Amino acid sequence: MQIDFHHAATYVLSRLAGFPKNEAEILAHASQYVDDATSSGTVYFDNKALYHRISSAHKMIDVRNTRAVANHQVWIPFHFLPGNGGKGMGKNPGGKFIQKIICRPNSPVARQMVKNAILEKNREYGLYRFGVVMHVYADTWAHQGFAGVMHRVNEVEDAVETGGSGTFGKALKTFLRDILDDTIPPLGHGRATIFPDMPFLKWKYTNGNGELIVRNNTAEFCKAAQAMFNAMRRFRVGDPSLPSKRIPGKDMQQIRSLFKNIKEEDGSKRHGQWLTAIKEGRFSFGPESITYAARGKQSWKHQALGTSLDLVVHRYRKDFLVSNWKLFHDAVQAHRFYIVHDLLPRFGICAA
Repeated sequence: MQIDFHHAATYVLSRLAGFPKNEAEILAHASQYVDDATSSGTVYFDNKALYHRISSAHKMIDVRNTRAVANHQVWIPFHFLPGNGGKGMGKNPGGKFIQKIICRPNSPVARQMVKNAILEKNREYGLYRFGVVMHVYADTWAHQGFAGVMHRVNEVEDAVETGGSGTFGKALKTFLRDILDDTIPPLGHGRATIFPDMPFLKWKYTNGNGELIVRNNTAEFCKAAQAMFNAMRRFRVGDPSLPSKRIPGKDMQQIRSLFKNIKEEDGSKRHGQWLTAIKEGRFSFGPESITYAARGKQSWKHQALGTSLDLVVHRYRKDFLVSNWKLFHDAVQAHRFYIVHDLLPRFGICAA
């Protein structure tokens, strides 16, 4: 999924779930920032204070993606949550270990991750962590069938668009065969490029196991939206067992329409149309304006450090400890530690 879902749709869902506007903006911003926090390392301050942050994303064309440890540290906990074959704790899917770490939609692993974030909501970074978790949770639908490691299961052959969107000028299979096979490793859905992330797309392909996979992205994105809506409702009241409820009919129709009818390959353009829909009041919470800035003066990083650049030494600001940027990075570190050292081992999965 891209910024149209991780930011705009997540904001809409959080408002429908009852979050006040300021909290919904934080939740949605944190969700999208998972894809934009590509820098890591220690931040040095002029008063000798230090802060260490980790990255939650690498760009697909990045030498770090060829390193197994980097894959485990970024792609597995943040983008391709292992699904354990859809099995619960103490159970194993058939086949080799790779079957345990292939991403599965709304898996028991994913549901346990959401439950833990709800139970830990009162931490200072709790809302930010929930935004991170919503990113990971949503991606279990978009990234299903792929794994966050280099493996042939991620191979994509004979990809064909079946919905007739008219977005692509030539067959997907030609594009994939002629260009991608030589440039993008079989990591995650790299071989499929952005196709799993495009809400309007219907397509099919043959995976590395020789299996024909048929995908309707609109249907999968709607399932993700419904599940996230209920997760958000549960987070608000701090009760992971709160009974499920359907998204209001007219709001769900609008969400589905935006997924299906914005036939733009560029995620930023789709995002812009979502922001327009929100501003025009097409949802039951009324007209609202929201923005997102990953870099520049309006970014969380600039607000916390006075610049969005990585300097040798930064001036320490008295409100740094409660800044959005610092709390987001606290949440990212807490999330990865929980996934790698607590959650996955319960399902018999060992990751770095």
